Amino acid sequence: MSRRSGVLEFAVLGLLRESPMHGYELRKRLNTSLGVFRAFSYGTLYPCLKGLVANGWLVEETGGAPDGVPATALTGRRAKIVYRLTAAGKDHFEELLTHSGPDAWEDEHFGVRFAFFGQTSRDVRMRVLEGRRSRLEERLEKMRTSLARTRERLDDYTLELQRHGMESVEREVRWLNELIESERAGRDQRAPGPTERDKNTPSGDADGLPRHRGGSRPDPSE
Repeated sequence: MSRRSGVLEFAVLGLLRESPMHGYELRKRLNTSLGVFRAFSYGTLYPCLKGLVANGWLVEETGGAPDGVPATALTGRRAKIVYRLTAAGKDHFEELLTHSGPDAWEDEHFGVRFAFFGQTSRDVRMRVLEGRRSRLEERLEKMRTSLARTRERLDDYTLELQRHGMESVEREVRWLNELIESERAGRDQRAPGPTERDKNTPSGDADGLPRHRGGSRPDPSE
């Protein structure tokens, strides 16, 4: 299995754990909720779905058109199929959530793993966050070394581009530091009710996560 297909399978299982979906609705959620899938086609999604069905992790059921989709926009048998997670599929997804190795730290996979942190145990979240930070710190050190060696030979625009890349990595490292600090402090965005959350979150952020500079958080897929 390629890394790309493994990430897609993980995302599909995670979204279908929330509720059954048509292929159209599932593709829309992948496009809008998970940035790494902003540009992919049904030609990629449907083989993945068929493979998950063959493994016994999904079942196909007959249903109507998804909410907000005109009936005329969906024709043929494929448009009527609803994909539902099986008990085996749920167990498989929960087993995948425990993985915290190097693949979970990489650019493409990290954003998808982070999207499902609400379903992930705190110790696994910590390992993934610390692994991601370590990976980015290594990358940042290489970028600084490369820039120090070549800056005299670079024109102004290339130099500015490299600085921009370094600043992006530095910004994500700071963001990860804030998340790791929050995890170590024992905050869990799923646990406290509104009153306790307001008391325990100095920033006043509704989900218990630290606010990024400017009041927003960076897209982890960037």
